[in-house]
Order: sequence, then C-alpha cells, then structure tokens
Amino acid sequence: MPEKRTGGRSAVVVAQVRSAVEDLVRERGAERVTIPLIAERAGVNPTSIYRRWGDLPTMLNDIATYRLDPDRPLPDTGSLRDDLIAWAGEIVAHYAKPVNAALLRGGAASAGDTESDCLRNRRAEAQVLADRSSSAFAADDLIELVIAPIIYRVIFLPWTLTPELAARCVDRLLCHTPR
Repeated sequence: MPEKRTGGRSAVVVAQVRSAVEDLVRERGAERVTIPLIAERAGVNPTSIYRRWGDLPTMLNDIATYRLDPDRPLPDTGSLRDDLIAWAGEIVAHYAKPVNAALLRGGAASAGDTESDCLRNRRAEAQVLADRSSSAFAADDLIELVIAPIIYRVIFLPWTLTPELAARCVDRLLCHTPR
C-alpha cells in the first residue's frame, strides 16, 4: 500500500472527507453513507478516497478513532487512579457525542472478524497504563473492566455516558481481585 501523505493538499482532502463523513453520519446514520456521497459532500473525487482508505469500512474505522489520537500523551499525574479516570473520562466524553458514537458503531461493524483500530489503540494505551501499575492489573483487565463497559453503553445505553462513569469503571478495576 502506498504511503499516506499527510501534509498540503492531502491534509486538506482528509479534513474535507472527515467533515463530510461526520455530517453524513449525523444526518443519515453510518449504515446509509457511501463513498460517492462522501466524495460529493467533500468536493473530492471518489478515487482520492479509495486511494487513501481503500474501502468504506476502513475509512469509517479510521475516522471513528482519529480524534482519540493514539500518539497523544496519556495522563500522568503521579496517581494511578487519577490517570485511569482521566483516560477513561476522555473516552467517555469522546463517545458521548452522538456522531462519534455512530462512527464507532459503523467502524466496529465494518471491522468484521478483525480487531478495529479503536480497540488496537485502546489496547496499546491500556498496556502503557498497566505497566505503570506495577502488576496490579493487566492491560486486558483495563479493556474488560473499564473500556468494555463504556463501549457497551456507547452502543446500547448512550444516555448513561456520564462523567461519573469513568470513576465507577476504574474503581471496579482497582477493587477487582484476580481469580
């Protein structure tokens, strides 16, 4: 696959496409968005979209996760609990926005049998945070006890995405004793 250019004209196209996808998902729902619709809304040629992303599922997956930049610094306050709550709180706040939730649902549905970028990125972040915990928990514990309940609510109970959710999930993790 050719290397993706991220500056100049390419950056403008990516921004236009992302904006178009968000608008269309907000208006129609992820399941009714197509690459030709996105291209028309973004004012770009569909081949530009295919060249960068390859297909609609890959594009939705990428756009669903782009604001939660995997290269952003993770909270590091000196308190593991506070770091975990801040990290989980970012995720709750991000997916409390209906368009981000719709993009997550579309990206997850399109991932099929493969691990989505969103999960891969959260797993990498969870590993960094688990490494800070001095073996108090594993990265998979963070995914299972903190991220999974948040994503469940994004999909099935979006009205329950409150700021308090992050602390509840983290406290459940920290009280969890391995079997």
